[in-house]
Amino acid sequence: MYAEQGGCPAGGTVSGVGYVSGRQCVIVANDQTVKAGAWFPITGKKNLRMQEIAMENHLPIIYLVDSAGVYLPMQDEIFPDKEHFGRIFRNNAKMSGMGITQIAAVMGACVAGGAYLPIMSDETLMVEGNGSIFLAGPYLVKAAIGEDIDIETLGGADTHNAISGIADYKFDNEKDCLDHVKKIMSKLGKPADAGFDRIDSIAPGKKNEDIYTIMSEGNTKPYNMVELIDCIVDANSFDQFKEQYGKTILCGYARIDGWAVGIVANQRLIVKSKKGEMQLGGVIYNDSADKAARFIMNCNQKKIPLLFLQDVTGFMVGSRSEHSGIIKDGAKLVNAVANSVVPKITIIVGNSYGAGNYAMCGKAYDPRFIYAWPTAKIAVMGGEQAAKTLLQIQVASLKAKGKEITPEDEQKLLNEITQRYISQTTPYYAAARLWVDGIIDPAQTRTLISEGISAANHNKNLEEFKTGVFQV
Repeated sequence: MYAEQGGCPAGGTVSGVGYVSGRQCVIVANDQTVKAGAWFPITGKKNLRMQEIAMENHLPIIYLVDSAGVYLPMQDEIFPDKEHFGRIFRNNAKMSGMGITQIAAVMGACVAGGAYLPIMSDETLMVEGNGSIFLAGPYLVKAAIGEDIDIETLGGADTHNAISGIADYKFDNEKDCLDHVKKIMSKLGKPADAGFDRIDSIAPGKKNEDIYTIMSEGNTKPYNMVELIDCIVDANSFDQFKEQYGKTILCGYARIDGWAVGIVANQRLIVKSKKGEMQLGGVIYNDSADKAARFIMNCNQKKIPLLFLQDVTGFMVGSRSEHSGIIKDGAKLVNAVANSVVPKITIIVGNSYGAGNYAMCGKAYDPRFIYAWPTAKIAVMGGEQAAKTLLQIQVASLKAKGKEITPEDEQKLLNEITQRYISQTTPYYAAARLWVDGIIDPAQTRTLISEGISAANHNKNLEEFKTGVFQV
């Protein structure tokens, strides 16, 4: 992204969920090596996502500040709108009202509107000689009011600790500053939790490395999702719900690292019946949508967190499905997912196409955490189908303009469209735009799910589960 500006690696922000003095928390750090820590549009989106994680899970948040403020050449894309730069400070205020601890360690520049972030945090730490906070730097002050002043006198650690009273602590170096952050975190009171059930952890029934062997390269062949689940859950803990019904979605209760979870997973398996072999290709049928909606409602009733494992090509199409009310049953599933109040964690292991992405708790449906495997593909439809559809439209348009299109021309166009479309379906494209929170090693899946539930357990304020009106 931002190739014309020289790129913006990781959005100029290093962030994540970790432990400081034994307390799980969100950490957001400006990367001064990327355009002096300036905020690009994606920087704002990433920082807002980290604040959202802190707010949803009631996790303390630590800001390591070193930023030149808004990236001015793109100011119109980061400054004025609802989900832009100013939303950060609105969230500061909201989190404070929610009782979420915020600590800001200013170890570099903190300029203009960005100056509000540390001051709207609970406590502000500054490093002498490095940290500075001001609404306008020396050059702008000179231009605006003609005053000559240096950085330290204008807004350095001495100034804000001894004169303005804006900062709370001053340190000689960054190590001492960060050590004091640990001290503050070590004294936080223990939060009330949501009470999600956890017992002693048991290792999965399958070896961790077995998870690499289940899916074929490129995810081109059917596989049994139960085998994949057995690599993630505690041994012998997966109990299927309505196992014989709606087989293209698996539902069931399990434990992951001791935590009770409800699992909703797409199934891509060849099954044998009286009519011969049939491939369950990750398509959602009427019965599977109905089953999954009921299971999700059960998990909300029992206060059990939900795990979605996505490998879905969409809902079944055609007259038979339409006449059977596939839209009605799909809407029922989407309704249950949208109104679910228990924490939802989504792992995109394979395909994530069209409305299947929505029904299986894609980013638009507020999963607490959403990750992708390197095998993930996220798009409105599969690359081959999309390319052929786009080709038909483009060829028809060219012919309408009186241009003759040869078979060779069509093939060349198809290749160009396919390559462009496929490049936009990769997990790397998705992660760069924050459609997912990260691309993960499949072997990390169990650990990240456990940490996600642990984070969610910090927020005891679950809403009442209501589904509203839907067609039965």
